[in-house]
Amino acid sequence: MSVDLLGRPLRDLRISVTDRCNFRCVYCMPKEVFGHDFSGYLDRAELLTFEEITRVATLFVRYGVEKIRLTGGEPLLRRDLDRLVEMLARIRGLEDLTLTTNGSLLTRERAHALRDAGLRRITISLDSLDDEIFRRLNDVDFPVRRVLDAIDAAADAGLHPVKIDMVVKRGTNDASVIDMARHFRGSGHIVRFIEYMDVGNTNNWRAEDVVPGREIVETISAVWPIEPLGANYFGEVAERWRYADGAGEIGVITSVTQPFCGTCTRARLTAEGSIYTCLFAGSGYDLRPLLRGGAGDEEIAQTIASIWRARDDRYSEIRAEKAGAEKVEMSHIGG
Repeated sequence: MSVDLLGRPLRDLRISVTDRCNFRCVYCMPKEVFGHDFSGYLDRAELLTFEEITRVATLFVRYGVEKIRLTGGEPLLRRDLDRLVEMLARIRGLEDLTLTTNGSLLTRERAHALRDAGLRRITISLDSLDDEIFRRLNDVDFPVRRVLDAIDAAADAGLHPVKIDMVVKRGTNDASVIDMARHFRGSGHIVRFIEYMDVGNTNNWRAEDVVPGREIVETISAVWPIEPLGANYFGEVAERWRYADGAGEIGVITSVTQPFCGTCTRARLTAEGSIYTCLFAGSGYDLRPLLRGGAGDEEIAQTIASIWRARDDRYSEIRAEKAGAEKVEMSHIGG
């Protein structure tokens, strides 16, 4: 087990498999920055191969990682992703393998292929059930219905409970909170309401656009009483709440108003092989020279361990001190 300078163990690894996405969500990849003429995407040769990803993931598991989440960009844009899932699922000691997607490419066939390859769970982003609002948020005119179909496909494949992530932004989709709660109550799925965060430097984040988690809880509880649940494990990012009438549970992620830096157990591997120890970091640690320069597993493993042991990140707790600092974009680091 590897522990950082603040006593936090390494438990979770988030792996970005691509920095590209087919959505242009205003809080992540706004079209005015990531438009048709954007030239900053990684070249194919820069991406880690599946074999390289699996090698690094195996070494992370050696140092305590129990859960791996595949992200992007949009991970389903990466060709033959089910082959990577199959490779990762074979890692001895890995307890959980999951994926976050916008759902646009998740057909029933693909959901079953991912499940058969070893994927255990899935999270699907959906920021409103109002079609007009959702199309405006994804900014590529993608309809709600197709994301709901993806959720059904995931459930049909046995990737349950499906988690549905909703980023809540004041004056944009906050009026959709009750509709989301109503729609998924009793479904067996878990909606997680996420405070709008200042990830990266391109989404024009303002504190006044944040809808605090307490407000979200109060809004829902005024309609359907909810009560707190304990965490499933140390380092779980979402506060858990269950409906008093037994209709399931929701989650609330409060990175802005109630930071959980003190229990953060997550490292992130970008698509080109850099390790980031915080979602809000400005720079990472490039493993690719080691991976492609002939380094042995022991040297790479010791590098990973030394990076984590030197970690003292707590951005959300000291956000005011970091105002204006450069941060990696969410589409690159994988959320």
